[in-house]
Amino acid sequence: MPELPEVEVVRLGLEPAIVGATLRDVRVLEPRSLKRHDARRGDFVGMLIGRTVNSAQRRGKFMWFPLDGSGTGDHVDALVTHLGMSGQVLLNTRDASPERHLRIQFVIEPGDGEPLLMSFVDQRIFGSMAVDYLVAVGDRWVPSQVAHIAPDPLEPAFDDERFVAAIRAKHTGVKRAILDQTLISGVGNIYADEALWASKIHGERATERLTRAQAESLLAEIRVVLQKALAEGGTSFDEQYLNVNGESGYFAHSLNAYGQTGRPCPRCGTPIVRKSFMNRGSHFCPRCQRR
Repeated sequence: MPELPEVEVVRLGLEPAIVGATLRDVRVLEPRSLKRHDARRGDFVGMLIGRTVNSAQRRGKFMWFPLDGSGTGDHVDALVTHLGMSGQVLLNTRDASPERHLRIQFVIEPGDGEPLLMSFVDQRIFGSMAVDYLVAVGDRWVPSQVAHIAPDPLEPAFDDERFVAAIRAKHTGVKRAILDQTLISGVGNIYADEALWASKIHGERATERLTRAQAESLLAEIRVVLQKALAEGGTSFDEQYLNVNGESGYFAHSLNAYGQTGRPCPRCGTPIVRKSFMNRGSHFCPRCQRR
């Protein structure tokens, strides 16, 4: 958390304000928020001040903002953001009070408006920002630190046939497979549980036992749940995920399995069960999702 829908909501909120804007000032209040930045390429602040943002892009749980001008050598630079568990990127007026847990703050100057504050807020400091260079991966230019992850299922570049073949060739549990960002990016614990519930597949079922039809159904349900969550502004259980205006998403009201322990399954009425999984929890219906 945040997962693909939450990150895309933030990207969509930032895009109108930041694209075409110039970064006039950058303050780093928490150096740990730069853990993904390679200081050997240059100083984070020095690489950003005076640069103009050309676009706002995303793959999986990463978003990045390509910058004008050349970077180090012949590379094009981008400001890369990963929200981690509790990261937020908020927009506000210049006279706004500093947010609690403020880690990095930017003054951005849109081409046709008043300067704004863009604040990276992160309670648990698992998120990060970095200046990274873009590399060609397939038909896209992505930051070098994003090059290893797979396209996400909402990208045109996502290859359905490749996914179906790859997941059926693995030897692991289905849930563990769809959390593997090198197989399919952007899916986290919440939406994995929801897609598995919708496709009636137990998360511990062996991937090699999936039929082609089941793998295709699972991918279709992943897309459905991600798109629905995106339309509803993402999932907020507390203030650790907010959009750029400080507002919560409301997909939590549409959850069928995740966080519903003890409540009746919307499909059959059997109480939803929670089981420990990878230091987190899996939520499923023991009747609809037989292992």
